[in-house]
Amino acid sequence: MIVLHAIFRIDPEDLDEALDHAQTLVEESNREEGTIDYRAATDVEDEATIRFFEQYEDEAAFEAHTQTDHYQAFEAALPDLLAGEPEVLRFEVDSVEELDL
Repeated sequence: MIVLHAIFRIDPEDLDEALDHAQTLVEESNREEGTIDYRAATDVEDEATIRFFEQYEDEAAFEAHTQTDHYQAFEAALPDLLAGEPEVLRFEVDSVEELDL
């Protein structure tokens, strides 16, 4: 499984537009074959920061995601929305275990 955590600091003036793009990206990405889960959230300490949490079955699913219209639309819009450098972390996971709390 491939897991991504992407962090985007958005210009506060462009936050509504960025959130619209994020909502579309989440909705469409969760429909993709090979996507396990795709979420976006605003940071509780900085509402102008959007964090994406993405899970894919494998490399092929991730690569297919990057070729979709909704991903490419977000990627094209992103440079005009950012207020800083994005940070993207990629994890390759061999196993997952749900914990009881």
